Amino acid sequence: MLYNSYEWQRSWLAGASALANVGAEFWQNTANPFSYLGGGPVLASALEVFAHAAAPRGKPSFGLNQTEINGKSVAVREDIVVQKPFGQLKRFVREGREGGPKLIIVAPMSGHYATLLRGTVERMLPSHDVYITDWRDARSVPVAAGRFDLDDYVDYLIEFMEHIGPGAHMLAVCQPSVPCYAAACLMSADKNPCRPKTLTLMGGPIDTREAPTAVNLTATQRPHSWFSQNVIATVPYSYPGAGRKVYPGFLQLGGFMSMNLGNHMMSHYEMFKHLVRGDDASADATKEFYDEYRSVCDMTAEFYLQTIDVVFQNHALPKGEMMHRDRRVDPAAIKDIAILAIEGERDDISGLGQTKAALTIATKLPATRKKYYMAEGAGHYGIFNGSRWRDKIAPVVEDWIATHN
Repeated sequence: MLYNSYEWQRSWLAGASALANVGAEFWQNTANPFSYLGGGPVLASALEVFAHAAAPRGKPSFGLNQTEINGKSVAVREDIVVQKPFGQLKRFVREGREGGPKLIIVAPMSGHYATLLRGTVERMLPSHDVYITDWRDARSVPVAAGRFDLDDYVDYLIEFMEHIGPGAHMLAVCQPSVPCYAAACLMSADKNPCRPKTLTLMGGPIDTREAPTAVNLTATQRPHSWFSQNVIATVPYSYPGAGRKVYPGFLQLGGFMSMNLGNHMMSHYEMFKHLVRGDDASADATKEFYDEYRSVCDMTAEFYLQTIDVVFQNHALPKGEMMHRDRRVDPAAIKDIAILAIEGERDDISGLGQTKAALTIATKLPATRKKYYMAEGAGHYGIFNGSRWRDKIAPVVEDWIATHN
């Protein structure tokens, strides 16, 4: 019922968005004498803002067709090197260029597509052989493909690392910090030659008991049964994954939007003012951000519920109690993987100390292979995108990788 109601609303808004677009074009048309009236630009701008906010969105593309290396433009193509039911490993191949540290960027499975890390990939491309985990929208995966939970996530990561081969580095952004850490523990215990040389964790919920945020409190103040009864929905029959139980991406987006509703409203008001003034470049920058931010995908119910249980309610990893297929995940098994923990001073998703805990629980890892960096003034999104990421944080990551390559 929940998903069907959403689909009805989405269909209605899609129609309203199309009508608003037509209205905006009417009032912006220089051949229309009414567009020169005093209220014409204001009405056109208001319609354009509504049309953009209400428009339906699909999976965005990375659009990284080139990069610059040593002042020269180099063509880039995307290759899918491993394909599995719930995700694929994508490589950004720099045409005619080989070498550089192999880096797998693990994208969050938290309601957004991997393209949310476009800026992360773009910044690391000139100097690294970059791979990324490209997770699928659960509503697009047929029920016949089976389940996908946190254990499967860890298995995927190990398989991806083994495909890339020895000597690779791993960078986890937010949610995958826990499964990446678990994979590193298991691969270290097995002396797997493909274990990462370095593991960079950025704004991840390693120990959510540290400086709990609104997201953490939401996950802990309700019993586990509440989540299964109230936020799990069934994919409608209009999608390939019809009948699959999921945590819908639109619920995750609604939660994130409500956390900073005032800021989002001000962003759209500023976009409206830019349009009225004819400052299309500034308006387009806001549109590009929300095109990505509002492009959401579903998670399987089993993955979502297991994550709530293991990461947020029981804190299994930092307590040394996390299990992977009846096997304990032991942080002490990590003895030679250099770990870099990065946190944002103003992160309202993963509070200060939550990612740093990764260094504390790695009790057998030498201090020379541990590093902590706190990005001053950075919020959650700013850790991996924007000027702070490009100018302040990325150089720290690059230096850490180079030091331990």
